[in-house]
Amino acid sequence: MRQLRSAIVIALRALAMNKMRSALTMLGIVIGVASVIATVAVGSGATERIQEQIASIGSNLIIVIPGSTTTAGLRLGTGFAVTLSESDAREIPLQCPAVGLAAPVIRGGAQVVYGNNNWATVIYGVTPDYLTVRDVSVARGEEFSQSDVDSASKIALLGKTVADNLFGAANPVGQTIRIKNVPFIVVGVLTPKGQSVTGQDQDDNILLPISTAKRKVIGFNPANADAVNAILLQARSGAQVDVAQEEVTALLRQRHHLQPGELDDFSLRNMQEIFSAQEESSRIMALMLAAVASVSLVVGGIGIMNIMLISVRERTREIGLRQAVGAKTRDILTQFLVEAVTLSIAGGFVGIALGIGASVAISRIAGWTTVVGPGAVLLAVFFSALVGITFGYYPARKAAYLDPIEALRYE
Repeated sequence: MRQLRSAIVIALRALAMNKMRSALTMLGIVIGVASVIATVAVGSGATERIQEQIASIGSNLIIVIPGSTTTAGLRLGTGFAVTLSESDAREIPLQCPAVGLAAPVIRGGAQVVYGNNNWATVIYGVTPDYLTVRDVSVARGEEFSQSDVDSASKIALLGKTVADNLFGAANPVGQTIRIKNVPFIVVGVLTPKGQSVTGQDQDDNILLPISTAKRKVIGFNPANADAVNAILLQARSGAQVDVAQEEVTALLRQRHHLQPGELDDFSLRNMQEIFSAQEESSRIMALMLAAVASVSLVVGGIGIMNIMLISVRERTREIGLRQAVGAKTRDILTQFLVEAVTLSIAGGFVGIALGIGASVAISRIAGWTTVVGPGAVLLAVFFSALVGITFGYYPARKAAYLDPIEALRYE
C-alpha cells in the first residue's frame, strides 16, 4: 500500500509537470465518456417514457379493430372494412370471463368553435366505460353517464389542449361550444396525459357520447348504424391478456359467422406487445449509439498510449537511475501504469460531469426525457480505468524492462 501511494504521488507529480499535454491526452477520454453518458441517458429516458405510457394506458388493454375483407373480388386492408359493432362490445364482457370491460369507439375530425376561437381536433364517440379502460379521469367538471348515451345528450369532455386553445385560462365547464354548427355543453375537462411515445398529443381530442357523435357529428351508415371503428377491451388482469384474446377471437368468429379456415375479419392488438417492441427498439438504438460513442474511448486510449511512449522516451535516464538505486521491475511498471490510469480516470470524471450536463441540456432544449442512473456513472468510471490499464500497459512494460546500462547511456 505504501509503495502504491508513493507511485501515485510520483505519477501525479510527473503529470503536473506537463499540464497542457496531460489535458490534451485526457480529451479523448472526456469526449468518449461524455458521449456514452449522454446516449445512455437518452436511451434510459426513452425506456422510462415507454413504461409511463404502459402505466397510463394499461398493460391489460386490448384493441380490436376491423380486419380485412373481400368485396366484389377486391381485398380491403385492415381497418377499411366495417366489421365491428356496438352489439359485439356489449356481448364480449358477458361471454368472455377474462374480459372486464369493453368500450366501443367511433372516431372523426371536426372544427370546434367557441366565440371567436376555433380549433381542429379529433372527436371520439365513446361510452362511460371508455374512461375506465383508457384510465382517463376528469380534472374539472364531471363525466357523462350511460343515461347521457341513451338520450344522446349534447355534452362534451374536452382534452386539455382543446380547452387551452378555445378558452385559455378561463374555466370551460358549463360553456357552450359548437361542433359542425351543433351546440354542445362542456361538462368536464380531462386530466392531461401528455404525448405518446410516437409524439402524438393525447390531450388534443373531445369525447362525446357515442350516440350523439353518430347522430350529430361523425355520422353513420343507415344500413349499419351499429358499426364502430374499434372496441377497447380491458382484461381482468395483465396475466389474463392472452386468455382474453383467445376468448374474444372465438366469440367474434362465431358472431361474424366465419367458417373454419376463413380469415378473421377483425384484428386484436395487445398494447403490451406493442410497447415491448418499442422498448426493445429504443434499447437497441441506445446500445448502437453507445457503441459508436465508445469509439471515442478507444481513440482516447490510443492517445494515452502515444503520450506514455513519449514519456518513457523522455524519462529513460530517470528510469535507469531508479533501477540503479534499487527500483524493481514492478515498481517502474506500477509507476507508469498508475500515470496512465490516473489520466484515464481523471478524464472519465470530467466526461461524467459533461455527460450529465449534456443530458440536462438535451432534456430542456429538445424536451426529451433523460435518465442518468448510478449504473451508467459506475460503468463510465470502470471503462475509464479499463482504458487506462489496457492502453497504458505496453508503455509501462516497455519502461519496466529497459536495460539499466542502456538507459543510463541514453542522451
